[in-house]
Amino acid sequence: MPTIHDVAKRAGVGSITVSRVINNSGYFSSDTRDRVEKAIVELGYVPNTLARSLRSKRTNTLALLLTDITNPFFTTLARGVEDAASAAGYTLIFCNSDESAIKESTYVTILLQKQVDGFLLVPAQSKTSAIELIRSRDVPVVVLDRAVPGMAVDVVRCDSEGGAHQLTQLLISLGHRCIASLSGPEGVSTADDRVAGYRRALQDAGITPDAGLILRGELTQDGGYQMAQQALQLPQRPTAILAANNFITIGAMRALQEAGVQVPQDMALVGFDDLPPAMVTFPFFTVALQPAYEMGRKATEILLQRLKSRSINNSHKEVIFPTQIIVRRSSGDSISQR
Repeated sequence: MPTIHDVAKRAGVGSITVSRVINNSGYFSSDTRDRVEKAIVELGYVPNTLARSLRSKRTNTLALLLTDITNPFFTTLARGVEDAASAAGYTLIFCNSDESAIKESTYVTILLQKQVDGFLLVPAQSKTSAIELIRSRDVPVVVLDRAVPGMAVDVVRCDSEGGAHQLTQLLISLGHRCIASLSGPEGVSTADDRVAGYRRALQDAGITPDAGLILRGELTQDGGYQMAQQALQLPQRPTAILAANNFITIGAMRALQEAGVQVPQDMALVGFDDLPPAMVTFPFFTVALQPAYEMGRKATEILLQRLKSRSINNSHKEVIFPTQIIVRRSSGDSISQR
């Protein structure tokens, strides 16, 4: 079995230089890195990461816990995390909680046993138990996408309330007064914030929010489908729908199509988060776009800073990215022009 000394001999450098390249620490030229990496491949050398982690008390692994890895928003966010982690020499472990606090807690326990160096966490239903467990072990954690009121923890999220406020304002400017909000479960901060932004925009326009137009369900395509069906059965059918995420938008669109309701001719439909080009023939939905990739990168940078400074309990950061409103066909023209 080849050793680090064999790699050093093949690359024409000292063993300490090979160690620096493997650990991505200290100074070495790009040419030296290339020679060492080539020697590692040619010899089939596998670094003893277990022994190294026992010495350094670091495993050079980070954990990313998401609530729905099938959602393109979280897939893009995960890519931002992975790129930043990889550039810093860290390996990333992905886990998916399916919005289950029990599943999330199980994953956190396992990952702590594996001694990951830090966590990036989208908390299931915005609960704090997993965060408390992680911090009880003095392991740094950065919360992604969701707010955690009353807890001192680093957070990177988007302005969900502001985005919903802008989308609702757009619909009001087009003449809509009966607007339905299809959102996620109560207690999920992004869902709550988007309802709050919707309500605030109505109140700013002198429109009294109708509780019957605020529908809650799962943040899934089936959730959007079911909520849209409910909206269509309301005594006063809404002329527009604000969907809290892209999956709800897709599910709502399916329900409207099945009911023979044309978008935007019969009903406007707007929502959060774009869809990848591979999933749509052409961009159609008016959306509040969140910079998912940038959010992932920023959260990872904050976590790496915590690891570098070895500080966990001092002042914490909350980074809030703005949303970008992209107007497309699904919001339609002014009602007066129809």
